[in-house]
Amino acid sequence: MSTKCSFTYKHEANEVYDISGKALKLTTADDIKEIIEDLSKYEKITKIDISGNTISDKPSKVLADFMKSTPAVYENLVECNFADIYTSRLVDEVVESLDLFASAFLKCDKLVYINLSDNAFGLRTIDTLEKFIAEKTSLVHLILANNGMGPFAGERIGKALSLLAIAQKKRYNKTILETFICGRNRLENGSAKYLSTGFYSFADSLKTVRLFQNGIRPEGIRQLIEGLSHCKKIECVDLQDNTFTSAPGVKFAQSMAKWTSSLKELNLNDCLIKDTGSKAILETLSTSGFNNLQILKLQFNEIKQDTLETIIIPILKEEKLPALNLLELNGNFFEEDCDAIEELREIFSGELDELDDFEEEDSDEESEEEEEEDNEEESLDFNDLIDGLAKLSV
Repeated sequence: MSTKCSFTYKHEANEVYDISGKALKLTTADDIKEIIEDLSKYEKITKIDISGNTISDKPSKVLADFMKSTPAVYENLVECNFADIYTSRLVDEVVESLDLFASAFLKCDKLVYINLSDNAFGLRTIDTLEKFIAEKTSLVHLILANNGMGPFAGERIGKALSLLAIAQKKRYNKTILETFICGRNRLENGSAKYLSTGFYSFADSLKTVRLFQNGIRPEGIRQLIEGLSHCKKIECVDLQDNTFTSAPGVKFAQSMAKWTSSLKELNLNDCLIKDTGSKAILETLSTSGFNNLQILKLQFNEIKQDTLETIIIPILKEEKLPALNLLELNGNFFEEDCDAIEELREIFSGELDELDDFEEEDSDEESEEEEEEDNEEESLDFNDLIDGLAKLSV
């Protein structure tokens, strides 16, 4: 799954410390001496990448102390990639190490990009993560993919996002968070209300949201859509492999009004949006002027042949999405080797998936859709939720 975002800082080669992917086992304070010696030679460090190594609490303390006490680091650091650094480490080691690094990150006032993906955090680290996110006012890009969070931790991260927005407005008179990536974390419905509140809190700055593979079902999807619908600068929405069904799909289509000029990537693969929901989204894309959309992914959503022929092909023929260069439609209810598939291949000049794995339509689909659609939830009162969080944090 993708963790791409709009971060484009240009580092000078002599200001980057990168030991990524070396599979180093840093267990004792002595194990990190050589790394500290190398870091000490830099006059200025804007990026540190230690991903793909494994570090314990003792060397973590040495590195964190160095970061906090060295102006070359804390006055200049912009980007940290600390993904996949706890392989084979005990839970207590992870908790202590993350606490040490979070303290160091807070000292680095120019640090805008942090990647902590592929670390088995679970619940034991949530106190540290929640406090760090809420207080790290310089944060612009936060990547937390595949961390084993669960819904309770996801809820607290959502709350921390709202508190971060308050802190950023106090410091900058505006919010600056642009990227939130938290895929493959088993967030489920339990985290959706406060994650959505977090998105609402960053309505003026958020550009990339990736929540792929989180087991979020229709009720949670509806809540997430409420927050996302307020975001004015959204460039990427990736909700792959969560469960929509028809009614949330239609609601999603209605929520896209503010994204017409900004949206560049929409990934709804494996979301079971059904034909009704998919049709609503496609019609919105067709009629609302999404001239900057480059990537559209709608695999395995039970889109019917008629929708392919009457909506998708006309969109491409009439160049309703002029910037589109990648389209994924495999696994839908299309007829194999039909004229419409051949026409699709002929008229679309961009990258198209293989279109070789089509599902068969189930006669019971409509009754299942209606059952889902009866369960509408009340709208979230975001301002009330944020006020409550602000009072608790005082």
